[in-house]
Amino acid sequence: MHRFLLWAAVVAAVVVVAFVAVPYFLAPPSAGGGPGGIAGQTAPVFNLRDDLGRPVSLDRYRGSIVVMNLWASWCPPCRAEMPDLQRLVEAYGGRGVSVIGVNEGESPARAHAFAGALGIRFPIWIDASQQYGRVYAALGLPTTVVVNRRGVVMRGFDGVLTLDQMRAAVRAALAAS
Repeated sequence: MHRFLLWAAVVAAVVVVAFVAVPYFLAPPSAGGGPGGIAGQTAPVFNLRDDLGRPVSLDRYRGSIVVMNLWASWCPPCRAEMPDLQRLVEAYGGRGVSVIGVNEGESPARAHAFAGALGIRFPIWIDASQQYGRVYAALGLPTTVVVNRRGVVMRGFDGVLTLDQMRAAVRAALAAS
């Protein structure tokens, strides 16, 4: 009898979790928080420097689709995602798609060494004061934002993306332009 009650409790818990969790995962992304909350707005532009000390700005990328990835070297999911971002550049760079890696809060030397060790060839920007992380309401790292050719945020993602997810976001941006 005791074993039956235990199993009944487990089944009841699974049913309750299913009723609570399934609608959460099937619901469209919230427009209120995180980087997706500013979709449809003009992407903010900050004057930063790259990992070699040169001035950079998102304004220079108008006319291109930009995949902006916020990351840090201490972040294991960021490390895992970087090679797929490089593959994305290789697949879509000739179609007007640019990937920018925005290091959040680390030194240019640290960011440069990290990117070099992974064979990253896309631009690495240094956001020492983490302006982009704040404005995109990044809930953690990595955070990725897709900006269309007119400089408007199309999508925002918190957390690591697969190459297939990146490709789907870029294909949607290309189709909309």
